[in-house]
Amino acid sequence: MPVRVSEFSWQQTPATVFLSLPLRGVCVRDADCFCGESYLKVNFPPFLFEVFLYAPIDDGNSKAKIGNDMILFTLYKKEPVMWETLSMPGVDKETMQGIREKSILQAQEKAKEATEAKATAKREDQRYALGVMMKIEEEERKKIEDMKENERKKATRELEAWKESQRQAEKQKNIPRKEKCQRGKQAEERGAPKPPNLPRKAPSAAHLPKRGRNWENIFSEKLKEDSIPAPRSAGNIQISFTPRAFPTALRESQVAEEEEWLHKQAEARRALSTDLPELSDLKEEEKNPDWLKEKGNKLFATENYLAAVDAYNLAIRLNSKIPLLYLNRAACHLKLRNLHKAIEDSSKALELLTPPVSDNANARMKAHVRRGTAFCQLELYVEGLQDYEAALKINPSNTVVQNDAEKIRNIIQGTALKSRD
Repeated sequence: MPVRVSEFSWQQTPATVFLSLPLRGVCVRDADCFCGESYLKVNFPPFLFEVFLYAPIDDGNSKAKIGNDMILFTLYKKEPVMWETLSMPGVDKETMQGIREKSILQAQEKAKEATEAKATAKREDQRYALGVMMKIEEEERKKIEDMKENERKKATRELEAWKESQRQAEKQKNIPRKEKCQRGKQAEERGAPKPPNLPRKAPSAAHLPKRGRNWENIFSEKLKEDSIPAPRSAGNIQISFTPRAFPTALRESQVAEEEEWLHKQAEARRALSTDLPELSDLKEEEKNPDWLKEKGNKLFATENYLAAVDAYNLAIRLNSKIPLLYLNRAACHLKLRNLHKAIEDSSKALELLTPPVSDNANARMKAHVRRGTAFCQLELYVEGLQDYEAALKINPSNTVVQNDAEKIRNIIQGTALKSRD
């Protein structure tokens, strides 16, 4: 139930009413003020204040100021008269409800009108802005068309001037020809003798064909061609590459360790025997350690760790020289909280993953991490940190292993500090 506020003070002038409403802790964010022509309401949970005004006011210009545990209302009267009281006397519940509903409807209509007016003003502004933009674009278009027309006229004038200059030049050339023809006609009419045929001059040495020089050039060019050796005959060069089983370059790898690793892998494959007396009832695919390893991996992915351990156990019975079988079984033991068995399998995998080469680097890192995890779960943090640091030596850029190693260091340092205290 709301607590109705009855303590307030008010003053008036012929045109204005000043109302002070004390509310402890009131703020602009939480206070809800509603003002109509004849109704004023303040809702500040759990406080509620409402008054049915003596006469109508101008709710559009009236103001409210909130602060210092107080709300100050400045209400402007519609008619400049002095009120006898602030609230309307003798108001029953039905009249109050009617005034409330009327005030709310009036407020909704005013808000709707204001929204429509704002939307209309916005449309007018958009229409005006569009008209201005169209006018600017039209002016720009007209300016561009005028520039194009001026350029066209200028080009036309230049073309006409060039044609006129060409005509004048043709006229200047034709005038001497016409004068010469006229002079010849006039001389023939007067009977002037024709000039005698003069003997031709002997051609000078400069006009003679340079036969000797040409023969000389051709002879020198022929000598040059004879001095150029013939192209070499085609041939094939045989190149033999050293076979490499590892992706690393020969100058960066350890040949002896790699050869030892390949020799161990070959021995493991040769040691495979499928005719053991106690395994004679197995299916053909179940006698393959690789198939059993894949089966164990699928069971591990489905979180059936006990069945995965059985698959790895059978694969190890068939071939005990495959390090990945011990490595995967160590992961199953970690999930089953068989921590000592996980340490044993990880150590066995590291024993088989020798010598250390790039081909088994990832498996060696996993073995160190799993053994270190088992040590840490047994609260042997120093031994676990040693395995994590060995994994980081193999792959220093692994951020997950770096973060886990840092956590183990913090645990060891915290234990040391507690023991000192």
